[in-house]
Amino acid sequence: MKQFIEDNYQNMLQDLKDLVKHNSVFATDEAPFGSENRAVLLEAMRMMEEKGFTTYNDDFYDCYGEIGEGDKTIGLVAHLDIVPAGEGWESDPFTVIEKDGLLYGRGVSDDKGAAVASMYALKYLKDTNYPLKKKVRLILGCNEETGSKCIEHYVSKFGSVDCGFTPDGEFPGIYAEKGMVGGQLVGKNTKIINISGGEARNIVCKRVLCEVEAGSFNEEKFAEFLNSHNVKFEIEKADTVKITVHGVAAHAASPDLGVNAINFLFEALYNADFNDSFVNFFHKYFALTVHGEKMGFEDIKDEATNTSINIGLVSMEDGVLKTSFDMRFPIKSNVETVKKLLDPVKDEENEFVFGNGIEPLYFDENSPMIQAMLKAYQDVTGDKESKMMAIGGGTYAKSMNNIIAFGCGFEDEKSNIHNANESLVIENFKKQVEIYIEAIKNLNEI
Repeated sequence: MKQFIEDNYQNMLQDLKDLVKHNSVFATDEAPFGSENRAVLLEAMRMMEEKGFTTYNDDFYDCYGEIGEGDKTIGLVAHLDIVPAGEGWESDPFTVIEKDGLLYGRGVSDDKGAAVASMYALKYLKDTNYPLKKKVRLILGCNEETGSKCIEHYVSKFGSVDCGFTPDGEFPGIYAEKGMVGGQLVGKNTKIINISGGEARNIVCKRVLCEVEAGSFNEEKFAEFLNSHNVKFEIEKADTVKITVHGVAAHAASPDLGVNAINFLFEALYNADFNDSFVNFFHKYFALTVHGEKMGFEDIKDEATNTSINIGLVSMEDGVLKTSFDMRFPIKSNVETVKKLLDPVKDEENEFVFGNGIEPLYFDENSPMIQAMLKAYQDVTGDKESKMMAIGGGTYAKSMNNIIAFGCGFEDEKSNIHNANESLVIENFKKQVEIYIEAIKNLNEI
């Protein structure tokens, strides 16, 4: 198996390059998810056809490649879409480069590298004529980052698989995922003239630009507050005052790992005597918190998970200030409980507008499927100590029954997912293939 991976590494690398070159961010220029997502899907189909898989294009929502036979299906569900590249890259985000044992490029870890590793796991089983009792289907979606409509479409046509995984999490696996709530904070009577910031709802905002009237806040207090938190900013004075606040991007599932420029802007204005209904509202319910402490969410945390909140986007539309809100809530709670806690978040001029809600996901850690994947990880890595996890991230496992997130991240691997200079450890790229091969073998036997 190891020799197969070494012999095929250059082909793996080329396939990864061919996927990463596509800026497959959600777009509306061509249905259903944009021209670049159509192009990357066709690229992936070409790769799978060359490897001898049976392929199917599911209306450009997703595609799949399949090997094996049987009445049941093992599913590997990865995604080809990406979040925006953003700023701060030291290289072209759409050209894979190798440096110091790492591969750099947008999507190398989330999730194009895992898609390629999965392809080569299937290729190994096909090339070695491994006796499969089930079909093995690699399903590649194009809308994971902005709603998972791709897998919703797949399930509506084909149903769920019988067992399997999405290689879009961490090893040794994820037995539970927090529930999710989206929505907006809306300020209808703010003194802020203009504001814009953020790249996506599920990314901690790394830069926000704001315009206010001259003399409307205490600049000395504003600077003192941000300097005390080591947050960078610039102020440009003219007829109005234009402010730029800089943060640090991170995934919305772990907002405490980033520095949210939106939160710091509003809280700095509050501390600088900017008398504004929305800024006061934001301070009352959010300020710099990321776990819902000001809204009672500490009361619903459990032994495994708590609440995380990210304000990812902010804009001004026709004088109305809007922010996009991403919440991940504990695995033992539910959408209805969250709605009750969020219902009081409003006043005469500001409100929380509840959007979509997704219930938590939970699997018994001792189930045959979970144990089959855990054994694969342990046999390849020798790591018997690491335990399956409950996480805040939302994966395809919430969109299709009978799968969990399994890989592709390894403990202590700093891959900069959803940030500049996203990377993939080359040896871990190879190790993914080996673990996925063993996992498919084990799932084949349950």
